[in-house]
Amino acid sequence: MATSERVTVTLPVELIESIQRVEQNRSRFIAQAVENELRRRQRAGLLKSLENPHPDSAELAEEGFDTWGTSLPSEDEPLVDPSTGTEVHWIEGRGWVEEGKK
Repeated sequence: MATSERVTVTLPVELIESIQRVEQNRSRFIAQAVENELRRRQRAGLLKSLENPHPDSAELAEEGFDTWGTSLPSEDEPLVDPSTGTEVHWIEGRGWVEEGKK
């Protein structure tokens, strides 16, 4: 960990004694335990997400990536029709501005 912050955590005496028997540096031990638990929860969240995907994701997965890829325009076809949009350009400090407006 690059930086640290002191926190107060209340733990049962028996748990502190058990930690002390296996590790002299309690702070490092607890930090590692918390990191491990966070990783475990992230993995569990990912598994839950995979088991219950968003409907749009599920539809794409059912259709298959190859089928979806073939539905895209070819490389020489534009993704959008430039005649239907408004031309814009970037002005530092102002952002995107419609063509002709300064």
